[in-house]
Amino acid sequence: MFDFIKARINQGFQAIKDLRTARPPAEFRGLPVIGEAECPNGCFKCIDVCPVGAITVNPVNVDLRKCIFCPDCRLKCPESKIEFTNDVRMGATRTESLVISRDNRAPVIEADNKAGSIFKRSLKLRLISAGGCNRCELELSALGNVNFDIGRFGIDLVTSPRHADGIVLTGPLTANMAYAVEETWSNVPMPGIVILCGACALSGGLFAGSPVLDRSFLDTLHVDLYIPGCPPHPLTVANALLDFLGR
Repeated sequence: MFDFIKARINQGFQAIKDLRTARPPAEFRGLPVIGEAECPNGCFKCIDVCPVGAITVNPVNVDLRKCIFCPDCRLKCPESKIEFTNDVRMGATRTESLVISRDNRAPVIEADNKAGSIFKRSLKLRLISAGGCNRCELELSALGNVNFDIGRFGIDLVTSPRHADGIVLTGPLTANMAYAVEETWSNVPMPGIVILCGACALSGGLFAGSPVLDRSFLDTLHVDLYIPGCPPHPLTVANALLDFLGR
């Protein structure tokens, strides 16, 4: 017992103390910024190279619902019009806030939202993987490890929807998973919240337009929080949840 106590003292406090100020390495591709340089006439290199159609021009916009944060647009643009920062704070409560431009430089989470205030001190979420590649699930699972320790804020992932305050949906929502998603949501006590996490959940991602998807159930839901990324960094998810809860 004493050896255990001594080992714990030697280990010290291992979690990231301030998730608000923590940042990934400089090489991490997070929130994009749109430069001031004018695009050459007839240049559509960024559009041509984007695999998910996240970019529009005149003016240049990047839709974070679709963006998979690959570096192709940055590498192809002769004017360095689009650059990626290591800023992880990209959650939003409205989809229009996720379209990044020179005028709209960052997504916004409305801290005074009703759902956030209800679950401010305790939030239990049921994760639903709806046909994705499992990268988002790995990052969400990391929230509970010793580094991020999201449980210290009263936020946990639970195994039963009947114990949950809402759902976190990842993946593009395949037809095979449509019924399971609907049934899971029907067992969440109301009022429940809906969080879409990752490009696949937000827009279909690389699978958008596939005939094996069935995203019609999303049309019946009010989505409370959007968290972009491919996959979202644990710090992105943590900051989005804390902002949403007004913590």
